[in-house]
Amino acid sequence: MKIYTKDELIKRLIEIRDMGWVKCTRPANDGCVGNTLEDLLGIAENNIPLANSGEWEIKAQRASSSSLTTLLHLEPSPQALKFVPNILLPKYGWPHETMPGELSFRQTINATHRSDRGFAIIVNDEEKRIEVSFDANAVDARHNEWLKSVEKRAGLEELNPQLYWGFDDLFHRIESKLLNCVYIRADVSRGGLLSQKRIDGRSSKMEYYKFNKIFMLSGLDQQKIINAIKTGKIFVDFDARTHHNHGTKFRMAQDALPELYKDVIII
Repeated sequence: MKIYTKDELIKRLIEIRDMGWVKCTRPANDGCVGNTLEDLLGIAENNIPLANSGEWEIKAQRASSSSLTTLLHLEPSPQALKFVPNILLPKYGWPHETMPGELSFRQTINATHRSDRGFAIIVNDEEKRIEVSFDANAVDARHNEWLKSVEKRAGLEELNPQLYWGFDDLFHRIESKLLNCVYIRADVSRGGLLSQKRIDGRSSKMEYYKFNKIFMLSGLDQQKIINAIKTGKIFVDFDARTHHNHGTKFRMAQDALPELYKDVIII
């Protein structure tokens, strides 16, 4: 395992940037951009050990991707209630599209507008917490039948109790994962057939990456995180169905991660 000083890491990242197009070093998958960078850096996991600076997490994305960046998984408080499977799903869920007899609760919500089912994030500065809110008046008309069922199951008032994440708890959980971060957005090109093999019944072409947007991020800042939530750049993503909660995630808009840090080095 290679251990870098900060200066050594910057030098190596500049070398990687200047390599131009680099062939994917692993079988093509969603994580191959980060995997290829790991191989170029000579590290085994998705963190880089720096002498006297702890570990730096790697966050790598395709520049053309419109998907959100997952910051962390964190269930809401009060956690003892297991709010998502015990309250949101049975009281506010709707029939699963492909699994008869099961309910689904899938929502990606933020603080700037309510979803078509009336859910949103509220930043409560006084209580220092991020809350999930429900407003029956904001539900789209196409969900009227669902809203009638919610009225029978839970009523049409605000969530009670209201699920939330405390500012400090959320910050410390993100800090434990992303205190220091090397963030990369890579251009992607596809070349010749991958040894003429077929993956999932289709011919697969080798990917090539150009690591021309590299950021070294440090000084994670709690107020910057709160501001990103207020401005709708950080989302809460629920993904639960009967018998299985896929986990509640905090996710972020593409290319916005540097906004969470005090110190940004662009390579």
